[in-house]
Parts: sequence; structure tokens; C-alpha cells
Amino acid sequence: MKFPAPRGPVSSALLGVLSGRPEDAAEDLDLLHRLAAAQLAKTTDIIGDDDLQLALFCLYELHYSGLGGVTDEWEWEPDLLRVRRLLEKPFEAALRSAAHEAVAGLEFQPADNPTSDQVADVLFTLASADTGPSVSRYVARKASLDQLKEFLIHKSIYQLKEADPHTWAIPRLAGRPKAALVEIQADEYGGGRPERMHSALFARSMRGLGLDDRYGAYIDTVPAISLAAVNLMSMCGLNRRLRGAITGHLAIYEMTSSQPNRFYANGFRRHGFGTDVTHYFDEHVEADAVHEQIAGRDLAGGLVEAEPALLDDVLFGAAAAMAVDARMSVHLLATWDSGRTSLRASVPAAA
Repeated sequence: MKFPAPRGPVSSALLGVLSGRPEDAAEDLDLLHRLAAAQLAKTTDIIGDDDLQLALFCLYELHYSGLGGVTDEWEWEPDLLRVRRLLEKPFEAALRSAAHEAVAGLEFQPADNPTSDQVADVLFTLASADTGPSVSRYVARKASLDQLKEFLIHKSIYQLKEADPHTWAIPRLAGRPKAALVEIQADEYGGGRPERMHSALFARSMRGLGLDDRYGAYIDTVPAISLAAVNLMSMCGLNRRLRGAITGHLAIYEMTSSQPNRFYANGFRRHGFGTDVTHYFDEHVEADAVHEQIAGRDLAGGLVEAEPALLDDVLFGAAAAMAVDARMSVHLLATWDSGRTSLRASVPAAA
């Protein structure tokens, strides 16, 4: 991914450190840790903090495709992992608080040792309780061409590497949930055909609207909430202790995806776009209708049957995903209804 522009003291210090080599950065790493601690003490909203979310995003990106010009030696540098852990703790705490609010008032009492069907029922109950503002209906009925472009740009931060954060969970599972996750991911990666990978289909949608389809091309353009949505996945996927959370995240993701993607596709068709743009969304209407059952029952449900203590984390991952998505929806609709851009800057021209 391209090297991003800093958004504050922490991301500026981090990007400065990453421009060098680990063996030369002892003093700079110590300063980075102090700056991160100071910023955490000042921020009142880590989920919406541009500086901290960009820093966390870049730290996670070292475990994916890396950052342009940054040596791979940084990936497992202990002092850098210490900074990441410093940022993760309050981020996770904020997400758990948001997840708790998302399920407050819902009446479901899973059994002490729930079956996979009972776990799926709880997740479907959670999914059906989403009564927040609907971006998909807005896209279908009202979104302008510029708003459609903004919508794709926000989604591109994850969709151009779709499935990767959840794939981290494969070696952390066994038996039925592992087989279920592999089945879902095989579809996400195109069943062995690179042109059918969902990330490739999304890139084609971006090209259809004249957007830059390179991964991370719009990293400087999206706000903190777009980064936080991906950071949630990366945190849960990269930490084995959160394997329950990443399965819950994927399950709710699949359970709440099919109908919105139908609306998204209709929104693009309303503007005259053909299958080169809508294929990505049409594909998810069908695929996720199947995946939701596998993810709910065999993946999340199978994991809880095998490890009942992980039920709370499964619910946390699902509720946190919904809470962040709801916050993103509020941001998009509030800015669009007021005639403003939802991005940090106007859409740059495609390369």
C-alpha cells in the first residue's frame, strides 16, 4: 500500500520511524510510545480519532501487504508491537462499550452450553434488531453519482483486500468451524479463479466509475471511522484470544449483507451502470444468502459448541461490527443530507 500522509503527532512519529530501520530507531521508538500514551490520555473518542486510527491501521498493515518503501523487518519488531498493544487496549475497550450499547434492551438468553442452532438464532436476533439509518436504501433511491463514488471509496479500504482479516482465524480453529471458514473463504477468493475473487470484482466496480482501484489509493481521503471498521477486523483476526470475536464478526457480516447488496446494485443501475459495476454486489446477494447459514451455525455456532466460553466474544465481535457500521451510516447520511462530502477531501482523479 502507498505510504500515507500523517494526521497528527502519533501517525507522524510512526511514519517517521517506519522510514528507517529497526536497528537505528531506539530513541524514536521510545518517543513514539510516549506520544501515543499522551494522545490516548487526551482523546475522548479513539474510534473517531484520525491520528490514532491511522497509526493503528499502519501497524496492522505491516502484517498484510506492507507499506511502500518500508522494510519487512518492522513486522515483528518488539518495540513497535508494544506501541500497537498500547493503542489496541483502549480501542478494544471502546468497541466493547459500543457493542454493549448495541445489544442493550435485546432479550435473548443463550443457554449455558448452547447448541450451534441456538447460537445462530441469537445472531439472527441481533441482526434483525438493526433499526439504524439505511445507507443501502439511500444508495438505491437517492445517491448522486458523486455519492456513489464516495461510497466505493469508503468501502475500498477493506473491500480491495476482502476476506483477508477473517482468514487469520483459519489456523486458530479446528474441526467443524475451521471447515466452515475455509468454505466461506474459498468463495471469497473466487474458488481458485483470480478474476472471480471478490476483491477483483470490487476493483472492477471502481474502474467502472473512473476510480483508482489500487489497494490503499484513497487512504488519505477516508475518515477515521472507515479505518476503524478495518482495524476492528484486523485486531480480532490477528489476536488468537479474539478468535471468537472474528467469527462473530464474519457471521453478522454475512447475515446483514444480502439485502443491502441488492439495494446497492439497484442504486448503480439507477445511474445506468451495467454488470461490470454491479456484478460485485449481485454476487454478494446470492453468496451471502448461503454464507449466512454456514457462518451462523457451522462457524460461530460450531465454535461455541466446542468452546462454550467463547460465546461472549462471538457476541462482542458481532455487536461491535454492527455498532461501527451504524456509526459509519450516521456519518454518511448526515454529510450527504447536508450537501457535504463524507470524505476528508474531494475525490482525487484516478491514476
